[in-house]
Amino acid sequence: ITRNLEPAFWATYEATPEPKLVIAIGACACDAGFLAGSYAIAGGADRRVPVDVYVPGCPPRPEAILHGLLIAMGRRS
Repeated sequence: ITRNLEPAFWATYEATPEPKLVIAIGACACDAGFLAGSYAIAGGADRRVPVDVYVPGCPPRPEAILHGLLIAMGRRS
């Protein structure tokens, strides 16, 4: 999450009705990737909201994204 986009991130998260499901897709969403520690980066998504599923990769493979979505659907069924 960049510090510049953090207000929009919060507004989107708060506007999403319950139950919420958060999927961090990509290395930057999971742990800020190679940008971690930069003054412009607030951190990975899990530093701001609870993350249900992590899909690593830079960029993540389509199969990994599908796998993450299937895991997420299994958690909420």
